[in-house]
Amino acid sequence: MFIVGYLLMAVAKVVDIVLLCFMWIVIARAVLSWVNPDPYNPIVRFIHNTTEPVLYRIRQFIPFNFGGIDLSPIIVFLVIIFLRTFIVSSLFRLSETLL
Repeated sequence: MFIVGYLLMAVAKVVDIVLLCFMWIVIARAVLSWVNPDPYNPIVRFIHNTTEPVLYRIRQFIPFNFGGIDLSPIIVFLVIIFLRTFIVSSLFRLSETLL
């Protein structure tokens, strides 16, 4: 059973790193919204193409904004924090019980 425990621990670490990287990409997207970046820059396009599907779905459910302030990145942060706290911690705990 220890192999399954190590597998779950590895999955938890990978999920944690992916969520952390996505959170930093959303932060970069928020910072880029304050300036006027070149839309043809490959880094700007990557950040936009990576975050837009998630932010667009949140904007569909919450169509309001306060004076031009987009609240969807804040909701993404809260969801990422929840996923990191609940799912990743649960996977780590489950993997420890299997070791």
